Amino acid sequence: MEQKEKIICGIQQVGIGVTDVSESWRWYNKLLGFDLKVFDDEGVAELMLPYTGGKPQPRRAILALNPMGGGGLEIWQPKGREIRYPDDEVRLGDYGICVCKLKTNNIEKAYETAQKNGIKLLSTITNSPFGQKHFFIKDKDNNVFEFESTDFVFIKAGMPSGGVNGVTIGVSDMDKSIEFYKNLLDYDIVVGDYTGIFDDMGEVCGANNKMRRVLLRRSKTIGPLCEVLGDSQIELIQNFDIEPRKIFANRYWGDIGYIHVCFDIRNMDMLKKKAEEMGHPFVCDSGDKFDMGEANGHFSYVEDPDGTLIEFVETHKIPIIKKLGISINLNDRDNTKPLPRFITQAFRFMRVSSDKI
Repeated sequence: MEQKEKIICGIQQVGIGVTDVSESWRWYNKLLGFDLKVFDDEGVAELMLPYTGGKPQPRRAILALNPMGGGGLEIWQPKGREIRYPDDEVRLGDYGICVCKLKTNNIEKAYETAQKNGIKLLSTITNSPFGQKHFFIKDKDNNVFEFESTDFVFIKAGMPSGGVNGVTIGVSDMDKSIEFYKNLLDYDIVVGDYTGIFDDMGEVCGANNKMRRVLLRRSKTIGPLCEVLGDSQIELIQNFDIEPRKIFANRYWGDIGYIHVCFDIRNMDMLKKKAEEMGHPFVCDSGDKFDMGEANGHFSYVEDPDGTLIEFVETHKIPIIKKLGISINLNDRDNTKPLPRFITQAFRFMRVSSDKI
């Protein structure tokens, strides 16, 4: 019998807490191109009790993808309680996810589009120390996004902005964090490792501080949805000029900000074993059957060395044309091979115009 192994297919989505899920999705849909709706689900978060005050919390969540490819956004609005912002502005190097990275195959056009639509720009187009053109924006809830130049395009959709390209995470011990992301999540390539004060981050809070920046990528991209998600990168930042704060200190998971980064995976049991061996056991585990609207699968969470939440989802079924009951079943397939293009390109049938939200 073939030995199973953990498979990290790519970043499925970044969870983002917002004040109004419909308004935010309209903004991400119209201005950033996230117009594929995988699910829109209202319910109760019953399994995240360590992060929701010890009791289940009502919420509404929309998972939106960008047809150009890359990870999606899980747009999350708590219901029936006061939503809390961070006490102070999130700084580069605070513990947690500081920035969500987006793909663009035309960075000049993406920048022009942001200017034309009145999006809050935090920088001009500059070169990162890793040799990549990029610029930064803010959404209406002060969440920071970074556009990064890439050649990756899954479906040409007429927008210069694509899906999630990665995240920037604040850490306390760089070498310890590198080992975590390398050994559990297979980010085994160190693209660059630089220490200093950098001038490419514009007005992003904390940009003027001395910091160590490390960019990680993966040497392989495999799995059923790998051609949709594409490659990704994780930037780790250790800020030496501040006393870092936990971004979600004294707040609940689901409040304003980036609540998790989620990886599409196969063979959850092997991943669980590896996480336990590394001293990062699952802190939440849905078990094998969990429904989220029309989609279902198995999800779990671990914490990185600084408590940043990392989600894993082993998807069983993805709805494609809900009205016709057409969906993709990912079970009983070769976990190492991408789905045929004629199947994954059917995602375009999930597109929703912003004027219909």
